Amino acid sequence: MPKTVCVVGAGPAGLTAAKSLLHDAPTGTFDVTVFDAQPRIGGLWPLRRDDGAGLVHPLMAVNGSRHTIQFSDLAWDDATPEFPRAWQVGCYLERYYQTYCQAANLKLDTRVEKAEPLSLPDGHTSSAAGWRIQTRTTQGVVDEQTFDYLVVASGVFGKPFIPSAVPDSPSIPIIHSSQYRHLAGLLGATGGQGGKILIVGGQFSGVEIADTIATHLSSAVHSPGTSPIAHPEKYSIHHVVQKKAWVLPLHVSPKPTSSAPPFLPMDLSFYNLRNRVQPIANTQGHISEDLAKISHKAYRTVVGTDQSVFSPEIAISDDDTLNPPYLAISEHYANFVRSGLVLVSHGRLDGFEGDAAVISPSQAKIGDIAAVVLATGFDAANSLSYLPSSVQQVLAVSAADNNNPVALAFHNTHHPVVPGLGFVGFYRSPYWGVAEMQARFVTELFLAGGPTSPTLPSHIQEALKSDTSIDRTLSLRTDPRMSQFPMGDYIWLMHEFASALGLEISPPQPNMPPLPPSNQPTNILTPARFPPKTPAAPQKEQTALSLAQVERSVRAALTSTKYVARAVFRSLLGEWKLERSLTSHLPSHPSGHFSGTARFLLREGTRDGRESAQGDAGLEYLYVEEGDFKASNGLTFRATRRYVWRYDEARDQLSVWFVRTDDQKRADYLFHNVEFAVPSAGEDEDGMGWRATAGHLCVEDFYDVGYEFRFEAVNLTRWRLAYTVKGPKKDYTIDGTYTR
Repeated sequence: MPKTVCVVGAGPAGLTAAKSLLHDAPTGTFDVTVFDAQPRIGGLWPLRRDDGAGLVHPLMAVNGSRHTIQFSDLAWDDATPEFPRAWQVGCYLERYYQTYCQAANLKLDTRVEKAEPLSLPDGHTSSAAGWRIQTRTTQGVVDEQTFDYLVVASGVFGKPFIPSAVPDSPSIPIIHSSQYRHLAGLLGATGGQGGKILIVGGQFSGVEIADTIATHLSSAVHSPGTSPIAHPEKYSIHHVVQKKAWVLPLHVSPKPTSSAPPFLPMDLSFYNLRNRVQPIANTQGHISEDLAKISHKAYRTVVGTDQSVFSPEIAISDDDTLNPPYLAISEHYANFVRSGLVLVSHGRLDGFEGDAAVISPSQAKIGDIAAVVLATGFDAANSLSYLPSSVQQVLAVSAADNNNPVALAFHNTHHPVVPGLGFVGFYRSPYWGVAEMQARFVTELFLAGGPTSPTLPSHIQEALKSDTSIDRTLSLRTDPRMSQFPMGDYIWLMHEFASALGLEISPPQPNMPPLPPSNQPTNILTPARFPPKTPAAPQKEQTALSLAQVERSVRAALTSTKYVARAVFRSLLGEWKLERSLTSHLPSHPSGHFSGTARFLLREGTRDGRESAQGDAGLEYLYVEEGDFKASNGLTFRATRRYVWRYDEARDQLSVWFVRTDDQKRADYLFHNVEFAVPSAGEDEDGMGWRATAGHLCVEDFYDVGYEFRFEAVNLTRWRLAYTVKGPKKDYTIDGTYTR
């Protein structure tokens, strides 16, 4: 008879747990039932573009590339963006379920309310004897079943955490960041009155939601047509943070000192094993001052600045580098801070007085608040509420510590005192690869009959002998130098699990290009580097496809202009100082000099001028140039011009469009595509930056365009646009320089 297993949760962790139990054990060993309170699989991840009921905005771009957000034996579709949208992650999970989990009994719309160890003949209870699981459907039907094993895969993001400072009946709209979808939904009846949108919380979700809302506000102000809210220009964003964070974009450069740096998805750059000291050690948990300094220095190199160029409020000072570093990921947050749309202050929300928030420890008040968004994380302990208090005591469940909510053995997989209980996905940081490893580990424990079984494979027995996970977790709860991701370094964890499971990392793809700073062929860790021990032919094909996708991405980034257009587009946001000379070769047209500003105003992509109304329009800028032109004949006059700049993610293409004369917020027709050129030997070190060209015939006049974009690490700091115009009645040269 097969052993029965209850898996709580049908998100990524629950699905990979079910898959491992069904495929990594001999066929028929386990009979798996997966429960989920939602009407669909996917957990946090929505399955459709219009699925707004979950905890993640369906159009949000994930902060890890598809090479990390995946399992070892299911490749992404080649047409998927490098950083998929949340709904596309849901589609991936749906395909994973169809491929590997259909043999499981899937019970949706069914919440697990109680999970209790079964009684032994002597009257005691023990999880080794199995579990009594009580469930309730959305229709209210209560049921009880018994299982041999229980897998907790309900994750740490079950219930939004609401600080005690938030009143029960607020006079202004207050929502959790996971609930935000659009401005009209946030501002409600107050929309149009103006004021501050207060965002509380400064780590990943705080920075991400500030970026998202700032983008929506900017779009509402600068897009053509009717705004989704009245008077969007009257609103600003005030972001309250307790700890400063390094803000990294999705693409970083392995050559940050070059003025024409190549760009890679952040995780592909960070997870290059060539850059790790061997043997691989844990860089997370307790962070000494020396390790803190090293980590801060590494992040500063990646960003290319201490962030003071954006604002003193997000600058990382020398004193800050003595403390454990914090990381956030966002494409536009730093430039929104620079522009003043996002204002940052430091402290903790202490309470409200009318429409003013009180911030401690200074007791400063932020008034005129129109709405509040709480980026305060989730109550992780709530995800374990169905376990009896006796089990929670053994697991040292803590509602007060969301970073270390439960103390488990071998990297959050089990507890030796509760042998019939396994955990998968109870982990922060890049969790897909680790969750898959946890699922394999738990499967091995269940196969052997528990963590103390003498039939456990020798690799696992040795790993358990030296494991200190429980003690480490408990000590970190009172450690003032605890890291942002206390459970462990991602690369270290993957190697720890591989060693315990007797898995070998597959060789890196052959003929990979060298990647600085080691200048050795890249050796990038992804989940696909750890395939199943005995994969079937379709699994081998999927793993090979995943590895080939990594190779293509790295090769394209290091040998072509891949991702450069995106890096330029991202970094243009905000205001630039513009100095431009015009040299005319016709006496009828005077030469002169323009001095002024150029603003790149971010907005959601519009359809004007596009050939197709289908697909994701992405983001674009309304370019507004204003200043004074002093002609060589002595005349000075005010001059302005507008364009629309667009980035096409599918084609990795930057383009510039003319605006309509009757509505200068609307694109009219294409001016030119910006065509980047691969630097020749030495060109990337000459200080001129990335070069690009374009050409455009306007009636009888030809525009021959040249660009130079100079970076400091990930940030564009200076660029040049020059072009010559020749035709029957035109013959002039324009040369403009843009600086921050």
